[in-house]
Amino acid sequence: MWRLFHAVVLASFLTCCFAASNGTIPAVLWHGMGDSCCNPLSMGSIKSMLESKIPGIYVRSLMIGNNIIEDTENGFFMNANDQIKQVCDKLASDPKLKNGYNALGFSQGGQFFRAVAQKCPNPPMLNLISFGGQHQGVYGFPHCPGENSTLCDIVRKILNEGAYIRYCIQVIYLVQAEYWHDPLNEEEYREKSVFLAEINQEKKMVLEYKTNLMKLKNFVMVMFGKDTMVDPKETEWFGFYKPGQAIDKYTLQESQLYKEDLLGLQQMDKDKKLHFLTADGDHLQFSDEFFDEQILPFLK
Repeated sequence: MWRLFHAVVLASFLTCCFAASNGTIPAVLWHGMGDSCCNPLSMGSIKSMLESKIPGIYVRSLMIGNNIIEDTENGFFMNANDQIKQVCDKLASDPKLKNGYNALGFSQGGQFFRAVAQKCPNPPMLNLISFGGQHQGVYGFPHCPGENSTLCDIVRKILNEGAYIRYCIQVIYLVQAEYWHDPLNEEEYREKSVFLAEINQEKKMVLEYKTNLMKLKNFVMVMFGKDTMVDPKETEWFGFYKPGQAIDKYTLQESQLYKEDLLGLQQMDKDKKLHFLTADGDHLQFSDEFFDEQILPFLK
């Protein structure tokens, strides 16, 4: 009788555990500016694609706010640090993610997810895949994604007025200003940046940011070879303009961030945890073949 009882309990336990995971690793998506969690032409399509390619996978597409309209607007106007805090809380409260998840960040979602990896190690982020993330910021704003032309016009006008003035960052929290990086005035950038300079360890050293990021199994950075939206596109691989001008660029390996190993990227590179991929398309444009061959292996 007791043997039968123990067998039933054990079987139930194993069924519960294995059914919950189904042998797959959950995936979490974070969209870019002008997009939303559930746009059927973007994140909705990515979610469906993952579910078809990895049967049984749990995919969560992050909504920042209470509905799709708020989600879209918050991509423009909600303080980046507040967004990251909200996402950390969402991830921590999702029981399906407690054993770890893979993160797929699209455009600004790429550097935002990196901040999550640095600041919120629980639940553990296993692999981080950044599609066109602007890890050294942007200097220039040639295009604006999404279908809301009014929002795009507001963004362009405000950034043209100056990303570091108090009105732009402190009052209305224009998100894009928080990763605006002016190579002509690096000192002002480091002093007034309220997001990017912090997570890139350019203000003060926070050891946890380094140790937490180094816990990743893989950090995959996708740069779009024909990107006309992100300036410079090399920021998608942690490259940027050399200080004092906006023509010549440096690579990650040539940066102080790498040489001083402020984020552990040098060690991660030596450990073969960094992966630099190029998609032959404009911003966030990639083929099914590219995804299947280059991205899918990190998700299974």
